[in-house]
Amino acid sequence: MTLFTPVLTLKDVKKLPNFRVVVLPGIIWIIILVASIGKLSEYDRPRRILVDTDVDADDVFALFYLLKQNRTEFDLQAITINANGWSDAGHAVNHIYDILFMMNRDDIPVGVGGEGGILPNGTILPDVGGYQPIIDQGMSTAGECRYRQAIPVGQRLYVNTNYGLRKAFLPQGGRKYAPLRQPTAQQVLINAISAGPITVFVMGSHTNFAIFLMNNPHLKKNIEHIYVMGGAIRSDCFNSTNCSQSEQCDSIGNLYPDDSNPYAEFNIFSDPFAAYTVLHSGIPVTIIPLDATKTIPVSENFFVEFERRQNTYEAQYCFQSLKMIRDTWSGSPPFHEAYCMWDSFMAGVALSIMRNSSSNNRENECSEMEYMNLTVVTSNEPYGISDGSNPLIDGLEVPKFNVQKNGVHSGHVQTGMQDPFCLERGKAKCQDGYIKEVKGPEAVRVLVATKAKPSQDLGSLLQKEFYLTFLNALNFPQQAGRFNISTQFPYYEEVLRKPDFGKKLMGKPVVIDMDMSAGDFLALIYLLKLPVELINLKGILVSSTGWATSATVDVVYNLLHMMGRDDIPVGLGDVFAVGEVNPKFPPIGGCKYAKAIPLGSGGFLDSDTLYGLARDLPRSPRRYTAENSVRFGASQDTDDLELRQPLALDVWKSIVESIEPGSKITILTNGPLTNLAQIIGLQNSSSVIQDVYIVGGNIGQDNEKGNVFTVPSSKYAEFNMFLDPLAAKAVFESKLEIKLIPLHMQRRVASFFKILHKLQDRNKTPESVFSQRLLQGLMTLQQSHHSYHHVDTFLGEVLGAVILGGNPHLNQTYKIKSLEIIWGGDISKVGQIIVNQEQGKLVKVLESLNVAAYYDHFAEVLGDHKQSAVIGSFYDQEKTWNTPPNRIDRLDQAKK
Repeated sequence: MTLFTPVLTLKDVKKLPNFRVVVLPGIIWIIILVASIGKLSEYDRPRRILVDTDVDADDVFALFYLLKQNRTEFDLQAITINANGWSDAGHAVNHIYDILFMMNRDDIPVGVGGEGGILPNGTILPDVGGYQPIIDQGMSTAGECRYRQAIPVGQRLYVNTNYGLRKAFLPQGGRKYAPLRQPTAQQVLINAISAGPITVFVMGSHTNFAIFLMNNPHLKKNIEHIYVMGGAIRSDCFNSTNCSQSEQCDSIGNLYPDDSNPYAEFNIFSDPFAAYTVLHSGIPVTIIPLDATKTIPVSENFFVEFERRQNTYEAQYCFQSLKMIRDTWSGSPPFHEAYCMWDSFMAGVALSIMRNSSSNNRENECSEMEYMNLTVVTSNEPYGISDGSNPLIDGLEVPKFNVQKNGVHSGHVQTGMQDPFCLERGKAKCQDGYIKEVKGPEAVRVLVATKAKPSQDLGSLLQKEFYLTFLNALNFPQQAGRFNISTQFPYYEEVLRKPDFGKKLMGKPVVIDMDMSAGDFLALIYLLKLPVELINLKGILVSSTGWATSATVDVVYNLLHMMGRDDIPVGLGDVFAVGEVNPKFPPIGGCKYAKAIPLGSGGFLDSDTLYGLARDLPRSPRRYTAENSVRFGASQDTDDLELRQPLALDVWKSIVESIEPGSKITILTNGPLTNLAQIIGLQNSSSVIQDVYIVGGNIGQDNEKGNVFTVPSSKYAEFNMFLDPLAAKAVFESKLEIKLIPLHMQRRVASFFKILHKLQDRNKTPESVFSQRLLQGLMTLQQSHHSYHHVDTFLGEVLGAVILGGNPHLNQTYKIKSLEIIWGGDISKVGQIIVNQEQGKLVKVLESLNVAAYYDHFAEVLGDHKQSAVIGSFYDQEKTWNTPPNRIDRLDQAKK
């Protein structure tokens, strides 16, 4: 039987239920055979498939495997993105769009997010976005990270950029995330499942699908089967002659460190209650757990063969991704033992079972199978307690979702990777997310993959049958990718655009520290427009402790490319606020403060995509990449060390070394003070800093309210101070000369109408047009949906850059105040700035300015054709890449 077309051999025919060995005229025999084939297959139509994915690299491999199938047999109908796993929603959705564009499948709808919530009584509103596990979901997309904190944040950077390869390889089509117009996960699920019988593949957290099942029980009948990659069931120890099930065994799951929970696997641990809901839905489920996937690692022989067989764009993309994962791998076990074909193997097992669906024992070519009686552990014994860990029962007369007060959902729920309950007496105690073999009413009979089958070719170096199946599929010439970014355009080239300032006398050296909010990009455009004789922007430090994730550094690179400033270095800062790192395993940490940023609309989803406009910027040759070197702490050198993404401190140190002796640097910080706190911790750093402009803080005098709207008890804090209060404390206790642009002054220049009116009256430059589109979009969103009520906050973030520019017509005045940061204790007080005459730091606080002059000046600078964009948009870039170079030269001459 072939991989792509259901061809029947004589062996297959003998399995037909009506097959008889009879001698009849040929035409009669054919009629009997056709009748028998009709009885063999219930499916005279393509098998419709929906995939719910967290868009990790192995999910990408699985998606390509599915997209390569013959659509007359298997047809991928829809994709939904689970937003509480290994990727962040804004980056993930555009990644999927690029993959589908390359594969010529723009017909496939992609759903992500949603602004619906769950009421305190458990009522699930439409369009819940799946940003939070079900038990923690309220009416906001902001919230805790009890499960997601197990995922290393740096690893999410790798996934969001596919190790830097996504932007380097994939083409860019016309689809992109757009606020309030992006199909939500629940909309896509409902539309696809309503359309008829369908099979669902769950490749990450079960949140989206569980919410769908809870809200749409009438559509369960259309779901033929659920295939799940996830969970861990049996320990190797249980199969050993040296120990018994009663003994403490090695970790069954794959959380790390496993000292709090050695049983769970990431996909199930991301939302145990959701996984329980799916398993107990009554729909047939097949699980491909770690037990099976660990038997099909990316072996050295498979890797070598894959390197040899890259005959399609999709094969090239997958291999390059796999190679980068290998080259950046560190720790033990080594890559070829530990990195497995998780989701792609699940897809292979599923399709093979579906292809052989007439077989009662669910035969397949890829894996040995076994029926087991299973459940998902969602809480820990003793049941019926109320210790503040379980939102389903704590403080409720009637538990949410009708769970039993003393039932399996009523125990302690793990609150994080350092939960004291789970670490009691130094022994791992919690089992949240464990797919466990049980008896009795909780048991669900499930078909489980247990071991990858060996290759049918006994002489093959590819020792597993799925190795060959996977490579054949990706290299199959049909349903192949059309082009990558370099072949999408006939005259594609990557050109760094750097200015020639000649003998100009450069202005004061400036570094901007930003968290990549919408306002930060407006501030950056303004600074890039100022004459270099006034402001010499030496570097950009970006922080992911604020409004955007680390991967959004690519948007910074694209904006610099638009403005012809590929010479400006960009450094990535820490991913955790001070004190939030897990002391036992620094790659993971808490979200005590970051939880205040919405994950959905008006938060990370929109910041990471610059409210849908990021893809309109031209693509820079510079991009985030996972390339690294032993010199900088990597376990080994990768191929292109010169492409390594510098860290914030790397950029700072290089700037300090580059300035003239006696020169000092001015810093403008527009986000949490994480990077600045690290800088002042370096020896002699304060001596090279002229002064610091801090945009943020709320002194709280005259009952001036703060803006941390997602923490109801926080009345007077401002986001930039709240998001890293210990860093703010370090800065405010330093010897730095600080000029504070507080929240109440930012609010004075936060009128969309006024700034848009001024921009419309000025000259049009690519950067002013882009800024106007961004501002108009923000204003429209604020007027359209409650999730965007706060976006005028970002307008005030431009004020620091304009003050730094030193326009005399602003008439700004300052008042010296003795200030102190509240950095600990009650969360309702954290991040507040108070006046402390005895122990506070003397700070220059902006008290007044000419607001009308501010709007005039900002619009005038952006409309100035000097230091304007050298390439206006991705559309302009496309035209360049589609035009012969000699013709471009003639057009440029004509313009001159």
